Amino acid sequence: MESERLKKILLSIDGRGYKAYKQIEGSYKFGFFDLFIDHVQGDPFAAPSRLRVRVKQEVAQIPGWAFENPHRQMACCDFLTRTFAKAIRKYAEGKRGSGKSGLFAVDVPGQQVLKRTSCLVNEAFVEIRFVCGLPAAGRRALGREAMEMFFDELPRIVEEALLYRNINEENLKRHVEVVEDHFYIKEQLKEQKLVSFIADGSILPRESGVSQRPMRREDAVAFSSPPSLRVTMTLPNRGEITGMGIPEGVTLITGGGYHGKTTLLEAIEMGVYPHIPGDGREYVATVEETAKIRAEDGRSVKGVDISPFINNLPGGKDTSFFSTEDASGSTSQAANIQEALEMGVKLLLIDEDTSATNFMIRDARMQRLIAKDKEPITPFIDHVRGLFEQLGVSTILVIGGSGDYLDVADKVIMMDEYVPLDVTQEAMSVAQSIKTNRAKEAQKVPFIPSSRVPVPGSINPHLGKKLKIKANGLRSITFGRDNMDLGALSLLVDESQTRMIAQIWHYAYVKGYIDGRRSIVEIIDKVFGDIQEKGMDVISPHRYGHPGDYALPRKFETAFAINRLRSLKIARAQ
Repeated sequence: MESERLKKILLSIDGRGYKAYKQIEGSYKFGFFDLFIDHVQGDPFAAPSRLRVRVKQEVAQIPGWAFENPHRQMACCDFLTRTFAKAIRKYAEGKRGSGKSGLFAVDVPGQQVLKRTSCLVNEAFVEIRFVCGLPAAGRRALGREAMEMFFDELPRIVEEALLYRNINEENLKRHVEVVEDHFYIKEQLKEQKLVSFIADGSILPRESGVSQRPMRREDAVAFSSPPSLRVTMTLPNRGEITGMGIPEGVTLITGGGYHGKTTLLEAIEMGVYPHIPGDGREYVATVEETAKIRAEDGRSVKGVDISPFINNLPGGKDTSFFSTEDASGSTSQAANIQEALEMGVKLLLIDEDTSATNFMIRDARMQRLIAKDKEPITPFIDHVRGLFEQLGVSTILVIGGSGDYLDVADKVIMMDEYVPLDVTQEAMSVAQSIKTNRAKEAQKVPFIPSSRVPVPGSINPHLGKKLKIKANGLRSITFGRDNMDLGALSLLVDESQTRMIAQIWHYAYVKGYIDGRRSIVEIIDKVFGDIQEKGMDVISPHRYGHPGDYALPRKFETAFAINRLRSLKIARAQ
């Protein structure tokens, strides 16, 4: 219907009860764009109303080069979402009245570029999904103020953010090219038998410990590769670039405190995602099959085979099917590794500062004091080479105090005032000249554990008859009667990913994929196959309108989240 119809409704409900806003649900033609009001909130204190704006390409004229392949399309959508958010800040006056009244908002991305539901762009149209707090005084509708939002502010926002003639072409071009180049680096990693690449000139430090924004270039040390590790990447847009290539195998990052060890590891970690231009890590890329491993005291573990690392527990507790509601540092770290292997990980990232010491190393003196038959833990040092040589799983470790790891390393990188140095030969010399005399304790080689099958009733999003699913910020999900504590999942970088993980497991439940036969891996593959075939909207419960606030998580975090659901039960293999 024409927009004049919306104007008449808003005038007619001005001053009436808030629920009168329900009358405006529907679609409206606004000249150069269409407005879809998919869901209207029940009161001013409820979650805001869900809206969409669609502009035909004959009007928007976003050029085909900006979305000609999936990577460019993802980047273009990310860019348009950011321009829409910027235009909201410029033109929307802000809060009017009670609760969340008078606010336009879109799912604002961070430093990473993720595949999102906030924007669609194709040859036919551009669409932005956003929310609006319909204005109210108490619980009375302020129809005239809503009219100002829809007929004055929104057209200006749409015109500035979604019409190509008003978009900075150079910024859009750079945005899509940087993202596309990131994926080209990822492809070349495997060709060159590397697990990560850090471009020369990258700015790795962040402005603070609670910010992902880069440190000012004038205050930071630009990254420069050691000559022995320098490789060249050929990119479709940037051309040839050089940087440090970390080879497959076991790599140690060492150095004194505050010299940049953890900063480098965090950059490598975040390299699984593309970043926006100006982030400083645009040309840092890491293999997709990466997991950050740490100790996680108190986490729940269900049916995980941790026997390669922990065996012969007092009381004869079975570690080939290990479950606990309150894992120790060592058992949690062992479970985290086994769950990552289950998902097909190819690179483990470990920082000794966040690891259980007794899981990482048992030196010669402790071996002499405590006999092996009295120590259930086989430390990680005795499996790290087997993981690579037997399974092809590489490891990058930040090590500052455990010199025994020099014996098992392929490469040793020392950070010296944020400058990386290849000290592999010096490290080998030290290892040869100063013997540790520790005995290798591995009784069996590591192995990829069998995929675990969840018991259907143990993954239930209902509390009684009520559906209860909620992302509580970035690091927690309420799911039925229990929570998933995601505090240790550092590669979960956006709350919109958390929201989507919650809905993925709801979708798997509704579709009957949790059937007592499929493993966690198979369930996730099935859901992600549906997403690949039908798009991310397939996950959404459409009763609240099309979702504009989901971002695609990785399969790894999707699995790691359900592993932390306390109600989860795993069926024993027959």
